[in-house]
Amino acid sequence: MKPKKYYPLLISTAIISTLITTISPNLDQNNLEVQAQTSNRQALTVRSDVQEANSETGVITARGNVYIDYPSRNIQATAAQAQFFSQERRLVLNGNVQVIQDGNSMRAETMTYLIDEGRFIATPQNQRQVESVYLIEENNL
Repeated sequence: MKPKKYYPLLISTAIISTLITTISPNLDQNNLEVQAQTSNRQALTVRSDVQEANSETGVITARGNVYIDYPSRNIQATAAQAQFFSQERRLVLNGNVQVIQDGNSMRAETMTYLIDEGRFIATPQNQRQVESVYLIEENNL
């Protein structure tokens, strides 16, 4: 059985702006799903138990069984909660976070993605560690 792949989330202000305006009222309240598209029409899907978007603060929050899929970039992420701070261009994932891209993975209690810098900062629970797994290509000798 092939394991499911999860990829780190890369998100832009264009995606978030669209995300705020595309929340569908016809979704099952137990499995909320939001789809957003960038200016060149690439879909980003966020599924969670509850979602909130505050247009005044620019903060979007997804809570409970958060799953993020961005297939055009082969990106997936899971967490208990995700918050995007659009003014700071910062994404914070909390609670048993896993991100995977191209087979490389990272697990932590909290991960902050600094969008403009293109980097994650991962922190573990107390008395624990962050775990990363990287796939390294073998050269044929």
